Amino acid sequence: MRHLGRTAHNMSSSSLRKKSDTSLVRKVPCAALRGFLSTLQEVLFGTKLFVLFPAVLLAVVARYMRFGQVWLFVLSLIGLIPLAERLSFLTEQIAFYTGPTVGGLLNATFGNVTEVIIALFALREGKITVVKCSLLGSILSNLLLVLGTSLFFGGLANLGVEQPYDRKQADVSTGLLILGVLCQSMPLMLRYAVSAGEHAVNSDDSGLVLSRACSVLMILAYGAYLYFQLKTHRQLFEPQEVEDDGDDLVSEDEAVLGFTSAMVWLAVMTVITALLSEYVVSTIEAASKSWELSVSFISIILIPIVGNAAEHAGAIIFAFKNKLVSSIRSSEPVHTH
Repeated sequence: MRHLGRTAHNMSSSSLRKKSDTSLVRKVPCAALRGFLSTLQEVLFGTKLFVLFPAVLLAVVARYMRFGQVWLFVLSLIGLIPLAERLSFLTEQIAFYTGPTVGGLLNATFGNVTEVIIALFALREGKITVVKCSLLGSILSNLLLVLGTSLFFGGLANLGVEQPYDRKQADVSTGLLILGVLCQSMPLMLRYAVSAGEHAVNSDDSGLVLSRACSVLMILAYGAYLYFQLKTHRQLFEPQEVEDDGDDLVSEDEAVLGFTSAMVWLAVMTVITALLSEYVVSTIEAASKSWELSVSFISIILIPIVGNAAEHAGAIIFAFKNKLVSSIRSSEPVHTH
């Protein structure tokens, strides 16, 4: 298999893809229309999550028909699930033409674009709690819910079979996780350390400076991790071959979309994702009041699960197939890198 600098997000999303039946499309006499319909079918129906796409249209209708805000929130969340998977698919298609390094950077950038867009809209509206809780929830859901579920059901499905994992990859991930925890803990520890001392007045300013320094350090560490993964030690991160368990699985040896088509659809999907993300952020308080749940709870539990739904499903599927390395990589929270 050609290596395209694929990230864990793309590996897990690939397990949700399927072949599209193009028998009807091939009967269209016009070549241009046939090509467009073939691309449209591949983008919309080339995933096992295609049944959730109607929620995207329903969310837009609910917005302009002034349905209840709770309905808009729910439909937007559901619509974001297939969009996140399709963004991963489109970036991987582009990677066939750009090479492994650029492709890996694209995959890393768009792998969590749903959560990034939600965070940006929340920041624009001053909802800092939503940003912090969604990032925290993503880390917790990946490390606890997804990894725990994968190991549990993977063990049940492979009783009596040894489940190997790559220690080198685990060491890299553990080191990045420790660095992320330290960088996020140091400003808090500084605040508590100086709160009772004579420098208590300047504790907020000192904490802000340290927080920004830690943020820069984590960005540099993530860049070094990408260089390590995509350039210097690429062989350590070669994805495991996914077993061909059925006729509906897609061969990943060649692109199914052209470069221009993939770029156009990537832009379209990103715009739609941004639209639904704005709906989610603007209606989260209404959903909180209607369900009698705190905004923090919704941000920690619901939003991260939706944003990483493809990774969650992929990690469990890999665990069932005894692909523990791929399962662990799929459950790694990118926010700690």
